[in-house]
Amino acid sequence: MRITYDSDVHALYIRFIETTVTTKHVAEGIAIDYSEDGRIAGIEVLDASERFGDSKTFRKVVLENNGAVYIDGKDNQIDKTNQAA
Repeated sequence: MRITYDSDVHALYIRFIETTVTTKHVAEGIAIDYSEDGRIAGIEVLDASERFGDSKTFRKVVLENNGAVYIDGKDNQIDKTNQAA
C-alpha cells in the first residue's frame, strides 16, 4: 500500500495495488479505482486538507493491528509492535 498527498492540489491517494483501473466517482471529490477483477485498487480524495482539517494530518501514518508501524512526516519509521498504545 502507498499513500500520497499532493499539497499543490490537496489530493490524497491511497494505492492498494498497482494495476490498470476503472474509476467510479462515489461522491463529490471522492473516487474509487477498481481493478479489472473488481478489487479496490485505490481511493482518491480531492480537497483533502479541507475535508480532514490541517495538512499536518498527512505527515504521519499509523497502521494498526498489523504489526503497528508508525511513519512520521520525516520518513522515520518507528516500530511500535512491542509498545503499549
